[in-house]
Amino acid sequence: MKINKSTRHARITRDFGEAVALYWLSKCGFECARVDHTGIDIIARNPHTEETMGISVKSRSRIEGTEEAVVSIPNDHLDRADAACKAFGCVPYFAIVVDAGETVRGFILPMLHLLTLFPRAKSGTGWKMSEKCLSQYAADPKIIAFEFKTKATRWWTANNGLRAGRDRLPDGVRQAALSAKRLECVELAPAFSPAADKSAGKPPHSKRFARSEPLSR
Repeated sequence: MKINKSTRHARITRDFGEAVALYWLSKCGFECARVDHTGIDIIARNPHTEETMGISVKSRSRIEGTEEAVVSIPNDHLDRADAACKAFGCVPYFAIVVDAGETVRGFILPMLHLLTLFPRAKSGTGWKMSEKCLSQYAADPKIIAFEFKTKATRWWTANNGLRAGRDRLPDGVRQAALSAKRLECVELAPAFSPAADKSAGKPPHSKRFARSEPLSR
């Protein structure tokens, strides 16, 4: 599905990436929590290694044609993650979450291994997303990875918005709407005709306002 980003999409993507990483860790038995602290976004306890992980999450949403763009990680982000983990007694980790095409991919690895793969440059480092690199990540036991496919089975377009809304109505409501639509095309006869009443020697609307009983006093 073509991406048409909202004005807050960058912030929403960041929150989504953190939530997905947290969900996956929790699903796999990690005691974990989101933290509001400079440098890290999640603290998790690894049940397999007994390690306490301080995780900085980097999330990206890629439009068509940019699926292989590098996820940049500036030097100051690396320094902040390291400082936060020292303060909390954690091992610094990075989680990278990328929504590209119809696949959301997540990677979790120690910061030390990240810098072994992609050493610091003048401005920082980056996580590459080329097909070659994805294959290398899949063969690397130090990189934890997950992914899932995304697909819109039905979505709004300029042409189907009103029709889709009508089709989702309950049967009774939809039938009533269709009946009302047909009535718009029918010219209804008037309930009374002043001209006909006059030709019959009756005051206009006499039948409409005739009373069978006098009003009570």
